[in-house]
Amino acid sequence: MARSALLGSSLTKKYWMALTGLFLCLFLVIHLAGNLQLLDASPEGRLKFNAYARFMTTFPVIKVVSYLLYFSILFHAFDGILLAVQNRQARPTRYVKEKPSANRTWYSGQMALLGSLLLVFIVLHMKHFWYEMHWGGLPLDSEGNTDLFTVVAEAYRQPLYVVLYVASMAVLAFHLLHGFQSAFQSLGLNHPRYTPIIKNVGVFFGVVVPILFALIPVWMFAFPG
Repeated sequence: MARSALLGSSLTKKYWMALTGLFLCLFLVIHLAGNLQLLDASPEGRLKFNAYARFMTTFPVIKVVSYLLYFSILFHAFDGILLAVQNRQARPTRYVKEKPSANRTWYSGQMALLGSLLLVFIVLHMKHFWYEMHWGGLPLDSEGNTDLFTVVAEAYRQPLYVVLYVASMAVLAFHLLHGFQSAFQSLGLNHPRYTPIIKNVGVFFGVVVPILFALIPVWMFAFPG
């Protein structure tokens, strides 16, 4: 396999995986903060969310950062696939009887699969909301902003969509539970005093963030307003 300057060695791939992963974690926090506004289904809450959506798609600085985000998602996925293939090639035959480490979780060995599932979810999610926001010809609210709240509310009235969304957040949780801590380890940020803190923060982040994301469609389905 040809090696590029950016993805030459396994160590370099892990650095890029860690950096893009932590950037995407930051995006998750910002995205969650904005989406939690969906819990307010009052007329004022709907207008507020639509104004937020317009700001996030028109403000020049955010538009530039959004391109960095798209690149990071694709690069993170591509880098992960390369690492998975490289690891598989390094051990082409499985042991007759594998003895995984007692500290290793099942999801830590399935990061490529979990990441692939998340990539499929992201593509479908962007098609349903991001694409519609930009080119779907959606109606405007009373303040002249695209009425994205109504589109989201209609999607979350569908039980299948809610179930798939919640299942995707479970996949995200497992991906984060290993990926958050692994990112710091890949960057060499290990210390007897701070590593346990990073692990605990990673568990908190990997559990709370997906739960809050999953709460939004469940809440909107149960309380349509």
